[in-house]
Amino acid sequence: MSRPISNQPGTAQDLVAAGYLPIRDVAGITGVNPVTLRAWERRYGLIVPHRTAKGHRLYSPEQVQTIQTVLGWLNRGVSVGQVKSLLRADQPLPAEQASQWQEKRDRLCDAIHALDERQLDERFNAELALYPVQILCQHLLLPLLVTLEARWPQLPGAATERLFLHSWLRSKLGARVYHDNRQHQGQPLMLINLCQSPMSPQLWLCAWLIGTAGCPVDAFDGPMPLDELPLAISRRRPRALLLFCEADSNTDAQSTLQQWLGDHGIPCLLIGIENQQEAEQLVARAPDSADVTVVADPLAALQNLADRHLLE
Repeated sequence: MSRPISNQPGTAQDLVAAGYLPIRDVAGITGVNPVTLRAWERRYGLIVPHRTAKGHRLYSPEQVQTIQTVLGWLNRGVSVGQVKSLLRADQPLPAEQASQWQEKRDRLCDAIHALDERQLDERFNAELALYPVQILCQHLLLPLLVTLEARWPQLPGAATERLFLHSWLRSKLGARVYHDNRQHQGQPLMLINLCQSPMSPQLWLCAWLIGTAGCPVDAFDGPMPLDELPLAISRRRPRALLLFCEADSNTDAQSTLQQWLGDHGIPCLLIGIENQQEAEQLVARAPDSADVTVVADPLAALQNLADRHLLE
């Protein structure tokens, strides 16, 4: 049982000494940002923390564990509005339910098809207030991009829809990356778009995820001259290099890409090659001293960086 905070002097200090954590620390541990934690509390009465005399939130170790349980529910497709009753009933985690995410993706698709930026922004903001960014990326945005890329070749206006969405993503996520960079210290991760087109959704999703994880990013949304890459690395001293490329590369594009996979003296992640055999060939042709890893998407990149302690 959590002890209530009283008006006695030193109560808040006692709770901190007993392992209670402020909201910023809880956000760092769970990956759920403070805005979302406050929204869960305010709108659903979910994870109600203790309050100090000054109104600061303190979360017990049990509440931190409950947040992890909530994330398990959300990752299986349960809506945040359903979680409280399930927690009270002490239900086990269910099999994944995709319906609520499909409905959310359909609503975003409608806004994109209408080229309605305000509607798209409002619908996305509503989800952003309730769900951690990794869950939104995994269940909403990445599947949405796959759905649209499959749909666009068969529909008129596809190029306009694609440009509309990519412009919105770059603007929306770029602003958040800019804000996050102002809060973070230390060496950045360097992201470079090697795709034929600018405004790579994969790059901006990855930059958003990394920034949310507490690491600064340098996002170059377009291929810098290859011979200037060593200069950029020497000036910025990035902790790793992330290269974003087309999923289906032709021979000339692969030859150009191979030139980027040299020994840069830092880890290099190649993102966007879906063909496993093609990925293995690219890595095999890299210099023996080069630290090159191929990952499938921004979520896999984030996990790889975390496993290698490159976000710390």
